[in-house]
Amino acid sequence: MNDVELEIVDNEFLRQFETTIEGKKSTIEYSLQERKIFLTKFIMDDDLVEKGYKDEFIQAVFNIVEDRNIRLVPSSSEIAKFMRKNKRKYKDLLPVGINI
Repeated sequence: MNDVELEIVDNEFLRQFETTIEGKKSTIEYSLQERKIFLTKFIMDDDLVEKGYKDEFIQAVFNIVEDRNIRLVPSSSEIAKFMRKNKRKYKDLLPVGINI
């Protein structure tokens, strides 16, 4: 993990969570439907992924979703992979009947 505190912005107009790391913007696009948020696309520079920021960004977004008390559906392969890796911690975010 890195020692950088990520500042996450919810850009409701573009329907994406955004953060800027080392001057580069990373995003997670989403779609909201009936108390569920579908995380549909993950975009981050490869060098930032290699430095370990991917999991930090996804985790920060999961925490925002958890705070809003809505269910999360990981529609992006990167986000589904993170969910599988951290299933115990985040399984309560999944809607009833959804398994990853």
